[in-house]
Amino acid sequence: MVLKDILAISGEPGLFKFIAQGKNSMIVEHLETKKRSSAFGSAKVSSLEEISVYTDKEDMPLGKIFDLIYEKHSGGPAIDYKSDPEKLKVWFAEVVPEYDKDKVYPSDIKKIAHWYNILQGLNLLVKDEPEKEAKPESVEENVKKPAGKKKEEAVTKEKPAVPKKASRPKTK
Repeated sequence: MVLKDILAISGEPGLFKFIAQGKNSMIVEHLETKKRSSAFGSAKVSSLEEISVYTDKEDMPLGKIFDLIYEKHSGGPAIDYKSDPEKLKVWFAEVVPEYDKDKVYPSDIKKIAHWYNILQGLNLLVKDEPEKEAKPESVEENVKKPAGKKKEEAVTKEKPAVPKKASRPKTK
């Protein structure tokens, strides 16, 4: 799933799509309302691709968390983010059993559930197809073929010699 262009802006509800970079701001579009606005440099803007969740081993990217939620709910909506914090913790522990219970707060779990439901409702949780390995090109395909005869003739044709100007005898 491509999360690079999906943004969370501190203090703003919902998620945004990156549209363009302005001189002193970024132009974004709210995913649900489709309203465009500016996010200025003073706002804390985070791409969902850069967000990760603390686990007992190493941090887990948000995209992987969304994949796990997607698999658990068979592509359907997740738990309501307004649920009781204890229910949210139990639900998140089922999805990511190794999450760090000391560093991941109920507010973080709420955001993850809310963001997942937004993306799921807009059908933006499409898994990326694994990239097929590029077929190595044969050596013959990499060798440049000679151009047509006209270019060959132009390259091999020598320029005509330009006669030097006759020098004048020096006078004193």
